[in-house]
Amino acid sequence: MKLEYAVARPAEVAADLLILPSFDGPEAGPGLAETGKALGVDLVELLTANGFRGRLGDAFAIPTLGNLPSATVLVVGLGTRDRVDADRVRRAAGKVATRVRGYRRVAVALAQGARGPWQDALTASAEGLLLGLYRFDTYKHRDRDADRLQKLTLVGSARWDGRQARAAVQRGEILAEATAWARDLVNTPALDATPEFLASQARAMAREVGLKVKIWSKAELEKGGFGGILGVGRGSSNPPRMIELEYAGGRGKPVALSGKGITFDSGGLSLKDAKNMEWMKSDMAGAAAVLGAMRAIARLKPKVNVIAAIPSAENLPSGEAIRPGDVLRHRGGKTSEVLNTDAEGRLILADALAFLAERKPAAIVDTATLTGACMIALGDEIWGVMGNDDDVVEELLAAGDDVGEPGWELPLWSGYRKKIDSEVADVKNTGDRYGGAIVAALFLEEFVGDTPWAHMDVAGVAFAQKPGDYWPKGATGSPLRTLVRFVERRAKKTS
Repeated sequence: MKLEYAVARPAEVAADLLILPSFDGPEAGPGLAETGKALGVDLVELLTANGFRGRLGDAFAIPTLGNLPSATVLVVGLGTRDRVDADRVRRAAGKVATRVRGYRRVAVALAQGARGPWQDALTASAEGLLLGLYRFDTYKHRDRDADRLQKLTLVGSARWDGRQARAAVQRGEILAEATAWARDLVNTPALDATPEFLASQARAMAREVGLKVKIWSKAELEKGGFGGILGVGRGSSNPPRMIELEYAGGRGKPVALSGKGITFDSGGLSLKDAKNMEWMKSDMAGAAAVLGAMRAIARLKPKVNVIAAIPSAENLPSGEAIRPGDVLRHRGGKTSEVLNTDAEGRLILADALAFLAERKPAAIVDTATLTGACMIALGDEIWGVMGNDDDVVEELLAAGDDVGEPGWELPLWSGYRKKIDSEVADVKNTGDRYGGAIVAALFLEEFVGDTPWAHMDVAGVAFAQKPGDYWPKGATGSPLRTLVRFVERRAKKTS
């Protein structure tokens, strides 16, 4: 499919489907009155008579019967006029994306209905459409020619700068493509998506976009003292890996990223029940988000250095698996007592965080599907964040707001540190049942030293049990776009 930008009056656009905005009321959006005049009908009256309100995502199709260069007009609601921002454009575009598959040429003018920077709205329009079109059908036998869409044109205003507009569209395409790739990684069944598979995908991606890459083998992890990654991976015949990536885009200390890469989580000897195990191929969604973010960063080229260390293991029970009560020695020498083998994500992240801290970065951000406790606290639309540095936390929250991936800060309450005191090791990997998300973050904090750091718990948002505005059931790709925007904010800050 070809994605392009064009400036044209909506009534003069030649397409099989023309998508125009409307506001709550309904109230005509840009191009709607002009199109109605060309058709010889008051479109607002027509929409009202047919029960169309113009609420976010409402859609109504109107055949033009040869009276316009476009065969069909699809009017899409953006909601209340003064509340229409880039995220509402993104969500409206995503909601109607599945309706465009049956058309070869589609033109979209939704970005013209937004308030605020038009560049953001144009990027959001591209993102919403492309992310809404995503589906994972690798394992389905179907007609690959079922999708007819060949050209998608984003229609802009003559008042907009053409070069900036094309760059905005390209940005949306880059972010959507990276998100779709990350979604594919998460949606791939664990039978195929092993730690080595994840490493091989990272290696190929790095070579494609120009990142420096190193894959740490089991033997290298043993030599390097990565006892958490090795311990979690002991129960599986698929050996663990760590993916190290580097983007050189500027000067000074790098921004460091990490993501939990448990390619399947059975719980280990602390075995999960069957129902909760059904979607545990998604326990590497944090790793996929970081990999996808690095893919997009390499193409967007922000002027900042970025490094990533992504630990990956498969958590299975066997005669070789770690047992409750075992003690692991992590990178740097700190030890942890394993009381619950299903609290394994923090064990592998501890090694990666200690490794990244050795590089003396400007900041470390890790993301993980870490705790059900965060899902209980914040639900399935908001990620949680905790950290030892207010600036890093605030920048992540702002970045999430920028791209429509909202988060909320939870307290890194030092009073709960005693919950992970161990009688036999430096720390233990679980506390009692209360404050689980906070306790997990306090465990991770033990391994970052004095480095500014924040932890994003994305257990609720990374894998959807039902379709959303611009994702089907399954992997969402969150918080990939938040990480990219965070890095870009850091680039502006350092420059």
